[in-house]
Amino acid sequence: MYISVIYYLVKLPKPIEFEWDQGNINKNLKHGVTDKESEEVFFNKPLKIFKDTKHSEVENRLVAYGISNSDRKLAIVFTLRESKIRIISARDQNKKERNTYEKI
Repeated sequence: MYISVIYYLVKLPKPIEFEWDQGNINKNLKHGVTDKESEEVFFNKPLKIFKDTKHSEVENRLVAYGISNSDRKLAIVFTLRESKIRIISARDQNKKERNTYEKI
C-alpha cells in the first residue's frame, strides 16, 4: 500500500495573530501543551503545513508540524478565520508524523 503525502502551501497572515476564546483557550492542556507553546510553532522553522481533508467538511482545516521554542515536536490542527489562526488541537507528534516532518 502506498500513501502519498502532499505538502500544502498556505500563506499565513502577516502579522501572525491568533484567535482564542472560551471554545479553544487552554483546551490543549490535556495534552500538556500550553496556548503559548502551540503558538511558538508558527514562528519556528521548519514549519510544514498540510491540508486536513478528512476533517474539512465544515471548514478548511490544516495540520502544521513544527517545533516549539523548547524543541518539542508538535502537531497543530488549525483553521484560518478572518486572517487569524484558530488553533483547534495541539499535541506531540506521533511516530508517523515525526517521520513525515523529518523527511520533507
